[in-house]
Amino acid sequence: MGEFTKEIVPLPLDFYCLPTLELAKALLGCLLVKETKEGMSAGYIVETEAYIGPSDRAAHSYNNRRTRRTEVMFQRSGLVYTYLMHTHCLFNVVSGGEDHPAAVLVRALEPKFGLELMKKRRGKEDLPSLTNGPGKLTKSLGITMEDYGHPLTLPPLFISKGIRPESISAGKRIGIDKTGEARDYPWRFWVTNNQYVSRHQKSEYVIV
Repeated sequence: MGEFTKEIVPLPLDFYCLPTLELAKALLGCLLVKETKEGMSAGYIVETEAYIGPSDRAAHSYNNRRTRRTEVMFQRSGLVYTYLMHTHCLFNVVSGGEDHPAAVLVRALEPKFGLELMKKRRGKEDLPSLTNGPGKLTKSLGITMEDYGHPLTLPPLFISKGIRPESISAGKRIGIDKTGEARDYPWRFWVTNNQYVSRHQKSEYVIV
């Protein structure tokens, strides 16, 4: 499905200075790239979730909760926030600016480069199953807890300009049922009808 080109370069820091909800939508279609000793792999971001921070009961930084795990969320935007959930590493983009802890979870990718490497890492041949979930995509790309705090403006882990989605759908976030009113916020965004989205559900609205 193609090779890396010179045009695949990290997006500038100011891209990450967008308000968190806007960043979550702007990330759709961008190319998430990881370089390792095994090779390079990448995929287009097709699903995200926004976590606004201190006022968002679903966010790790709710009520300004500051721990060893959440510390990076209190730093500048554009850093990597990785954490473990059920042994799976999940990849997030820090947003909101310094001391305004927010983040965007990347939930799914459309594989683009390094497909054989992804298949080897996942032990799967079916393309959607490689990256149609937040734990699956990190394993496919080789993203680990060692990437915590890495600036996305620099290799080996970065986000590059990709393709512009024709349509974006928005709906409720997934797996946060015990967060009161926050479970109903339509802060999950995905490329409409994309087969690599982790879970299709009724959208609250569509951005054309």
